[in-house]
Amino acid sequence: MQTYLVGGAVRDALLNRPVADRDYVVVGARPDDMLAAGYKTVGKDFPVFLHPQTGEEYALARTERKTGPGYHGFEMHADPSVTLEEDLARRDLTINAIARDQDGKLVDPFGGARDIEQRVLRHVSDAFVEDPVRLLRVARFAARFAPLGFTVAEETMALMRRMVANGEVDHLVAERVWQETRKALGEPRPSAFLRVLRDSGALAVLFAELDALYGVPQRAEFHPEVDTGIHVEMVLDMAARLAPGNDLVGYCALVHDLGKALTPHDILPRHIQHEERGVAPVRALSARLKVPAEHATLAEAVCRDHLNAHRAFELKPSRVLKLFTAMDALRRPERLEVFVIACEADKRGRLGHGDEAYPQADYLRRAHAAAAAISAAPFVERGLSGPAIGSAMERARIEAIDKVRADLLPH
Repeated sequence: MQTYLVGGAVRDALLNRPVADRDYVVVGARPDDMLAAGYKTVGKDFPVFLHPQTGEEYALARTERKTGPGYHGFEMHADPSVTLEEDLARRDLTINAIARDQDGKLVDPFGGARDIEQRVLRHVSDAFVEDPVRLLRVARFAARFAPLGFTVAEETMALMRRMVANGEVDHLVAERVWQETRKALGEPRPSAFLRVLRDSGALAVLFAELDALYGVPQRAEFHPEVDTGIHVEMVLDMAARLAPGNDLVGYCALVHDLGKALTPHDILPRHIQHEERGVAPVRALSARLKVPAEHATLAEAVCRDHLNAHRAFELKPSRVLKLFTAMDALRRPERLEVFVIACEADKRGRLGHGDEAYPQADYLRRAHAAAAAISAAPFVERGLSGPAIGSAMERARIEAIDKVRADLLPH
């Protein structure tokens, strides 16, 4: 019975990154051996156990055999005869197929350490094509490690294109697509997630609304990058810079311009009313991916009103108040912060504009605080009741927003 540290903990240590979770593989043991040693069983599908003291996961070495389409179609085999190399061989990427024994020695049968040095994301074996989730995982790892210079090996990309062509990704269920997408949106460079999916052909299958944005022109005086798909990539990366790890802001950034794919060709490169056109595809994508309700609600708000945020100083105070109430931000102030950051990411996610100031953010935050500070109590004390209280509060909030605007605008 031998125990090895495996996977991400080994990889991240070799990259000099903080190690969060530690997973172990046990070779030469049966479930009864683990239970006898005090380990607690967890899960139904795989022989995984929790250490009695640390709570870390220890899995029996296992192999997997493809038995049907999709990521459910696998038959698992675990017994004491399964070797460490056989267990590592079922993993997706070489950088995740490295083990470290109890003496600290690396066990690296597939060259993962070399690929870490060369900054390459490479599949372990041709069995990679058997699990469509792996395609999404490669794209997610690209989003995590692109800042370190990692790229996808051409032979791995070729396998991914074959998976798309063979219809393997068609078997992915919404929950798994969203799970990997959500993680990617919290990575440092989520644009790499889109690029890998697009290069493999999977973006057109899984995110047709996003794929349709590539090649759609925008006015160069506002968007020097011109291509709408490239703009979305830049907005995603700016969102990751402004709100690291925040997949809610990331999702709003991802879908904010879906309406531009629906712009009539005769008015291009202008995109008149693209905000309104974008609401329907945002709703459709959110429903198809089964995203959380808060993601769906705020993504729609950003899509619908991001241009209003950009021209916030030009809006009447009453319109600014409607902006807040439309997203229920007076009762839920955290929503305003997500909205503002996503809109700032849109404004700064343009070629040559990444370091520009966005004073609209400060104005909207201050205006929101001023409006939210208006309560019903003073109006009740004045003897108002019923709808009159609401009307008085609305007028007071508009006046408060107007004062903030006057204070911020140059005299």
